[in-house]
Amino acid sequence: MGNRTIEPIIIEDPEDPRVAAYRDIRERDLTGRHGLFIAEGEVVVRGLASGASRCRPLSLLLAEKRVAALDDVIQALPADAPVYVTRQAVLDRIAGFELHRGILALGEKPAPPPLQDLLSDVAADDVFVVASGIGNHDNMGGLFRNAAAFGARAVLLDSTCCDPFYRKAIRVSVGAVLRTPFAVAESSEILNALTRGGVEVLALTPSAGERLADYRRKGPVAVVLGSEGPGLPQAVIARCRPIGIAMAGGFDSLNVAATSAVALHHLTTTALEPGNEKAAPRDGLRSTIAMEA
Repeated sequence: MGNRTIEPIIIEDPEDPRVAAYRDIRERDLTGRHGLFIAEGEVVVRGLASGASRCRPLSLLLAEKRVAALDDVIQALPADAPVYVTRQAVLDRIAGFELHRGILALGEKPAPPPLQDLLSDVAADDVFVVASGIGNHDNMGGLFRNAAAFGARAVLLDSTCCDPFYRKAIRVSVGAVLRTPFAVAESSEILNALTRGGVEVLALTPSAGERLADYRRKGPVAVVLGSEGPGLPQAVIARCRPIGIAMAGGFDSLNVAATSAVALHHLTTTALEPGNEKAAPRDGLRSTIAMEA
């Protein structure tokens, strides 16, 4: 086991209390319970154990056949994080379904940063993603994946959004939830903070008269995404610059995750208007666009 002094712990009984946190994970989720969550699959677990993760790995539960391939991950774990190993049949009984990937980890959420901390140093090239009422875990995971892929500075969630640390949201995000800074606050608080930070707020909505393709940002901007169906509340749209995506075939909107990808691609690949291009860029992007699925 390389430099680790703790040997793997063999689990023979699916009812072993040491793996209670992993039991029946399809029917329940640890999020909200002592700040814990379950990570699933090699890519996500590798991300959890990496230096880029904002979360702390607490333990691993592996099928015997996956141990050798994950030796480097095991070596990277904190010394006090146990590694539980079991047969595939026992792992399936613990998880409550056939877990073909054979890799699970228990993690601890990071302390959420205050909203003002994420907006205290806004740069001209920053882009923020803002989510309003996103309750679907697949969409939440897709939103975080796109935010990370296009270099968004942070994700800001209103209080009606689902927890991004649900197992399915983490899996769909390919681990982006574990390393992307985010904060949770009321919609009005988020919009107020963005405005104070000099971030332009755009609302992507089918009723907008201005097209996203024609928009050229002058500085930091933010994308506010609404839930599919009801979309963004009118009170939110009224405080933003409405923007629409031109479509054909009688459609007026996209899936919220697809919407975020289209908008982020445009915002992060379009140059700032002349006179703003010399503003100091950051690793992330900052700007506010309110979007409706």
